[in-house]
Amino acid sequence: MEFCDDCGSMMKADDGEWVCGSCGFTKPRGSAESYTVTEDQEASEIIESSGENSLPETDATCPECGNDRAYWYMQQIRSADESETRFFVCTECEHKWREDDN
Repeated sequence: MEFCDDCGSMMKADDGEWVCGSCGFTKPRGSAESYTVTEDQEASEIIESSGENSLPETDATCPECGNDRAYWYMQQIRSADESETRFFVCTECEHKWREDDN
């Protein structure tokens, strides 16, 4: 991602150069190797796991087996102006359900 040196708007890649849609400023596009990661930035967004489930647990009754504990996570499945949906995964049978499925 590049930002315009003149107006600060986000630029778009077009035929080997960056082009600002707001003011028309252009500059050559460098190769991916020319970008550096500073100490304040992370080189990767991948989080390594120990193999165990790292999701938080909560009290929730599984509709399949009746177990009273489940892992949960939130996911955006509709448009951005809608709230996220909470999903549960049973700690015993691994049945998966949504919060509004009850």
